[in-house]
Amino acid sequence: MPTNPTYPTPEHAAAAGAVVEFFAARPETDAVLVVNSCARGKATPDSCLDALVLIPEGASTGETEAAWRAFRDAHPAFAALRAAGAFSVVHLDVHDGAFAPPDHPADEFPDGFELEIGNALVYSRLLWERAGRDRLAGLRARWLPYYDETLRRERLAAVRWCAEDCLDHVPSAVARGLYFQAFDRLYRAFQLFLQGLFVQRRVYPIAYNKWIREQVVEILGLPELYPQLPPLFEIARFESDAMIAKAAALRRLLDESVPG
Repeated sequence: MPTNPTYPTPEHAAAAGAVVEFFAARPETDAVLVVNSCARGKATPDSCLDALVLIPEGASTGETEAAWRAFRDAHPAFAALRAAGAFSVVHLDVHDGAFAPPDHPADEFPDGFELEIGNALVYSRLLWERAGRDRLAGLRARWLPYYDETLRRERLAAVRWCAEDCLDHVPSAVARGLYFQAFDRLYRAFQLFLQGLFVQRRVYPIAYNKWIREQVVEILGLPELYPQLPPLFEIARFESDAMIAKAAALRRLLDESVPG
């Protein structure tokens, strides 16, 4: 992984410079990070420029975000970026660095807790930091290599339960002819399997719906597992019992790789 951001076009680089220009001038800014594809050297001309701005914990983001939107809409660097690719816009979040698991019902996993920490603290690249605050280093010391073990066990159990619940629904959905619902349950269970896989191994993920090969093979170091994943979604006849067999195959992987 590169130590510095890798921009796919000069327009992406210029827009990143304009982001730093704006936020470095605001006293509440602790640090400016580039995240996602540009941070990891995976961006193309069509890619967004994703940025994360850290402000003090507990600080309000409203005024900062409003001022940023006005600056973004008026600055020519962002118009040039929009013209550089099909989807090349700036996506920017202002965050106070207070990471916490979201409060939601037991059946509403996967959630973004591990994703948020991973993309902000593991896979990001620092563009600018206010001298003397060392905010990024402080957050990394708090959250890396992984979060609290008690919380990890609780979340692993919750994710695994939710994955099993989704898989349990697949046969009944197929029996009722609800094939799209069955597929939705299967795909959600797959994302839960990935979340559980990362939590089980105390590694932060990038996403549960893209960069799957990279994450499983390179980040988790499980090259033998990846070839078993694409066939889960290779269904010759959609309106059939095929998804029941796929759900059973995913359950076996869940039991083997994310034991309860």
